[in-house]
Amino acid sequence: MSFPLVILLCVGLLHQTARAVLMDKLADNKICGDAECSYVLSMATALDDFTAPDCRFINIKKGQMVYVYSKLVPEEGAGVFWSGSVYSERYVDQMGIIGYFPATMVNETQKFTEDTIRIPTAVSIFNMDFYCD
Repeated sequence: MSFPLVILLCVGLLHQTARAVLMDKLADNKICGDAECSYVLSMATALDDFTAPDCRFINIKKGQMVYVYSKLVPEEGAGVFWSGSVYSERYVDQMGIIGYFPATMVNETQKFTEDTIRIPTAVSIFNMDFYCD
């Protein structure tokens, strides 16, 4: 088998197995409770329904509880987005899925930490904030 054909075959296989699609950045920085954004910052209640426009976002329903993991630092003229996951016995299929939602769609009901850190959003192949799979 010729060398160019092997390379073409490998590229074709990688293209089919690579599922993550890089999306536009929503912000350059985010506020988290720890360096991995794994600690819950707060609990919030959805004020209205929100339908996710793409896979970076989560659907939330009015009255649903949302765990907030990070808060994007808005760029000038940009919307304010937070990341989190929903909690509801009624929407068990969505529990554990983390995604973005507009901060204006929720009311923060309980803060779990006041100690936060500001870190850059990530856009590397191993740690992406803005991707769809």
